[in-house]
Amino acid sequence: MLLVRWAITALGVFLAAELIPGIEYADNKALLIVAVLLGLFNAFLRPLLIFLALPFVILTLGIGILFINALLLMLAAKLVDGFIVAGFLPAFFGALLIGLINVLLGGVAGDSVRVVRYRRRKPRQDARDDVIDI
Repeated sequence: MLLVRWAITALGVFLAAELIPGIEYADNKALLIVAVLLGLFNAFLRPLLIFLALPFVILTLGIGILFINALLLMLAAKLVDGFIVAGFLPAFFGALLIGLINVLLGGVAGDSVRVVRYRRRKPRQDARDDVIDI
């Protein structure tokens, strides 16, 4: 499932580079490295940043998460030679597009958010009273 998530992220990065001016890549190797880095950032760094910026995220009604994603995209661009993000605005729109691709294709791939409902267990009606009265 991890490979599917990375492939979806790589497709999102590719589409962001093709559609958004200010995001460019030199070759496919750079795209794959950025996809792997974004996957690692999303697994380890993003939850910490969201926790630290939780008041800002709550005040902006969740839009602050897009700012965090844009900063992570800019960090990936700084670390990978051959991948360029020209500024914050292209990074913001790129993060928005990558996020939309992840949500849409992640749902198709079966990696959507699942709601688990727990049922209360009914007490056994045929059981004897297990309480010991003293």
